[in-house]
Amino acid sequence: MAQITEHTRDEVQKIVYEFFADECEVDISEISDQTNIIKDLDGDSLMFLELIEIFKKKYNLEIELKTIGKYAVKHPVETIGQLIDMQMLIIEHENHIMDLD
Repeated sequence: MAQITEHTRDEVQKIVYEFFADECEVDISEISDQTNIIKDLDGDSLMFLELIEIFKKKYNLEIELKTIGKYAVKHPVETIGQLIDMQMLIIEHENHIMDLD
C-alpha cells in the first residue's frame, strides 16, 4: 500500500485531468471533478485501465485488475471526481479495497 499524503490527491487529480485532456483531445480547462467521462469526454473503460497502469507504476501498487473490476461493479464511476476517489482508495488499500464494503 502506498502512503497517502495531502499532496497525493492533488497529484492524482493532475494526472487524471492531463490524461483525459490528452486522450480525449479537450482543453484541460474543460475538465472538472463533475465532468462525466462517457457523456462529456467520450471516454471508455480502456482509458480507465490505462490510468490504472499509470498509477500502478507510479505508486508501485500490487493490485489485480479483477479486484478493481469487482469493486467497480459495486461502485460504478461516471465522473472524473468519482474516478479520482476510486483511484485514491486503490492507492491506499490495493487488493484490500474489497474489504471496505
